[in-house]
Amino acid sequence: MTEFNPSSKELTNSDFTQASKPFELFDEWLEDAKQSEVNDPNALSLASVDPSGLPNVRMVLLKGFDDRGFVFYTNLESAKGQELLSAGKAAMCFHWKSLRRQVRIRGAIVQVEDSEANEYYQSRARGSRIGAWASKQSRPLESRFALEKEVARYTAKFAIGDIPRPDHWSGVRLVPTSIEFWHDRPFRLHDRVLFTRNSDGDDWSKDRLYP
Repeated sequence: MTEFNPSSKELTNSDFTQASKPFELFDEWLEDAKQSEVNDPNALSLASVDPSGLPNVRMVLLKGFDDRGFVFYTNLESAKGQELLSAGKAAMCFHWKSLRRQVRIRGAIVQVEDSEANEYYQSRARGSRIGAWASKQSRPLESRFALEKEVARYTAKFAIGDIPRPDHWSGVRLVPTSIEFWHDRPFRLHDRVLFTRNSDGDDWSKDRLYP
């Protein structure tokens, strides 16, 4: 899997509308964003729906991607986690203002393998691993002090040795069936290219869209 890791790659000036492989094109655009975005070039808006069908959206960080899809991590018992696993589908949007580029992705949601989640969890800062235990994400919190008490409790519990990954904390992969690349052009005559496929493993088809 390609992990998010800033590099010194120069910006590409190639005509993206000629691209035929969406994952390779996304990789190029993310590399460009690492050079131009001040903060979190791997940030994305993630859209899901609750059981009533009402949409929800929030910012998360992409932690890896490859031909299988786009991975981020969360508390599976949170509102986000429950919505994703219940609906089994979601959408993402990356927007890099400095580059005037956007990528929209839609597809199915699957949980990553335990081995993959364990590897990423152990790479996190110790405080972040404690936080995964201490935070009952999305649920009512009576006070900041209550959260700090939970942090202190788990800090004492895991004072020595490794901190195991909680069962409720894992990675989620969006397996795309559509990826749209958008680039700003003068007079709102933007370039848009849409890649689609019916399911994972199928060949991609490509269409150019009116702006």
